[in-house]
Amino acid sequence: MTEGWDHASPFLLALSPRPGDIDGLGHTNNAVYVQWCEQAGWAHSEALGLSLADYRRMDRAMAIREGHYDYLLPSFEGDALQLGTWLTASDGRLTMERRFQLRRTGDGVTLMRGRWALICIDISGGRPRRMPAEFLSIYEAAVVCRAC
Repeated sequence: MTEGWDHASPFLLALSPRPGDIDGLGHTNNAVYVQWCEQAGWAHSEALGLSLADYRRMDRAMAIREGHYDYLLPSFEGDALQLGTWLTASDGRLTMERRFQLRRTGDGVTLMRGRWALICIDISGGRPRRMPAEFLSIYEAAVVCRAC
């Protein structure tokens, strides 16, 4: 396991809360964390070789069926943060799991953990469909653990 990360070899996205990310309580709004997870998920998928254009070409997408977020500690404007993400499970047919861990760069403290349950759908109709071979060959190879 990589030092301080929940799983080995996270895909990392460097972040820093901006003034518009701060809520009335003076810390980063929880909805911003959700947006960051979406950014990290797409960036990871693109780094693996599957973009939104590929999804459209195949008429398939991995859609979020459930999202769970554990907000452990706040972050503040200007904090240097890293959001790690991994694919942590796949049934090889319809579903996958993606996990997230947000850490403060300076001291490595974890601020948030998240988990998505994903399901493969056809974009044109929104119905569950088996993952195409291209998804399986790319995403299955990126799964870091099968029993997390």
